[in-house]
Amino acid sequence: QVQLVESGGDLVQPGGSLRLSCAYSGSSFSAYTVGWYRQAPGEQRELVTTITSRGITNIIDSVKGRFTISRDNAKNTVYLQMNSLKPEDTAVYYCNARCIVRLLCKSDYWGRGTQVTVSS
Repeated sequence: QVQLVESGGDLVQPGGSLRLSCAYSGSSFSAYTVGWYRQAPGEQRELVTTITSRGITNIIDSVKGRFTISRDNAKNTVYLQMNSLKPEDTAVYYCNARCIVRLLCKSDYWGRGTQVTVSS
């Protein structure tokens, strides 16, 4: 059974930084592309960034140059480094593991989320 546990969310002032972690437990971590999504109050959940098992990344324009996703396959952990945070980055951030190698996995998984609040 796969589990994803996010951590690192906090209250931070505008311009500040945070690093979120997504710890994966289970087998076949390399079979998944992992992504960070966020959901602000009253808004739909949106994809922020993804990283494949080989380290290929994709990121939305609104955070490009400020957020960086990385992956440590030895630790089964994905990180989201967030710099120059803005109030509009306030949201619950969710980790998602999307099954890519169907011979090794069958389902996609979500973590429970971690709250990021950017406010002075």
